[in-house]
Amino acid sequence: MNILVTGRDGQLGHDVLLEGKKRGHRMIGTGRSQLDFTDETKVQAFLALTRPDAMIHCGAYTAVDLAEQDEEACRRANVDGTRYLAAGAQALGIKLMYISTDYVFDGQGETPFTETDQPAPINVYGQTKYEGEQAVRELVQEAFIVRVSWVFGLHGHNFVKTMLRLAESKDTLRVVNDQHGSPTYTADLAVLLLDMIATDRYGIYHATNEGFCSWAAFAAEIFRQAGAAVRVEGIATADYPTAAVRPANSRLSKQKLEDSGFGRLPAWEDAVGRFLNSWSSKS
Repeated sequence: MNILVTGRDGQLGHDVLLEGKKRGHRMIGTGRSQLDFTDETKVQAFLALTRPDAMIHCGAYTAVDLAEQDEEACRRANVDGTRYLAAGAQALGIKLMYISTDYVFDGQGETPFTETDQPAPINVYGQTKYEGEQAVRELVQEAFIVRVSWVFGLHGHNFVKTMLRLAESKDTLRVVNDQHGSPTYTADLAVLLLDMIATDRYGIYHATNEGFCSWAAFAAEIFRQAGAAVRVEGIATADYPTAAVRPANSRLSKQKLEDSGFGRLPAWEDAVGRFLNSWSSKS
């Protein structure tokens, strides 16, 4: 299978390309220098030239706080770019998978959100990703929309790497403990996405590692497994103001994965351990 992956320089795009190559697929990875998907003409020309069998759209504007001041750029990438790729996929019969986010929800309540719950984004990033979902559903007859959360991987910047860096100079850290969700290891997620794209079981899915935690508990587990003597002090979101409002409840139900015949991902704690093993061997 020939698979186009946008966002090749991001955490998830990088790991999807690696996993696809392991499986013997012909992987076409694009960053901005290979394909500016915010340019409709360039999208049409690129898809006509490469003619992939499938497309996994990982590329996105993901600077959540910056998006509050730069909504135009965020919307151009997450809405317009997605619309151009979706239209091209439909026109050329390319199987499409769009990677979305837990931030499409308002974060109210304490129960996990299901795929049928109504999105109600509370920041610019979440709103544009939801509009990207709407573009896919409007333009593509059948597609995969996969919502993920709290991703971390060996490639790129993420919370785990930030905690490990801070552990080198800090013995106490204050971390938010009233936002809950599921950390998701991109190496695990990539396996699932390649499994999914090989099928015709289209629809909206939630895909994260198993289990829920707060950011503070996530940090504490990272330090525990890394053997770092850092004390985590839990604080309220109000004590750590950011430009973008974050949902307090980012828990996502993964029951549909199981019901559709896809395996659930391993527990997030297990994923942290495997990340740390790979990170230490790489360092």
